[in-house]
Amino acid sequence: MLKTDTRQANWRRANPAKYEAHLVVQRAVKAGELRKDTCEVCGNEAVDAHHDQYDQPLKVRWLCRRHQTRLHHFGEDLFPIRSSC
Repeated sequence: MLKTDTRQANWRRANPAKYEAHLVVQRAVKAGELRKDTCEVCGNEAVDAHHDQYDQPLKVRWLCRRHQTRLHHFGEDLFPIRSSC
């Protein structure tokens, strides 16, 4: 358990499933099991992983910081989930 009282530590304690999903992605990228893609909206190469469902930690959408932030502020309708056909 984290003993610090930072904003980040508080978020981790309040959101253990989300935190674990983030760690799974970090480990998979580092091990070469998951490859970062470009932002699905603008093609930017500096991306963050976005989880639509935290119970599927390796199913992520790659979004640049701008589009990740906009998605969180304005909702999923802004950049709908693309079907994988």
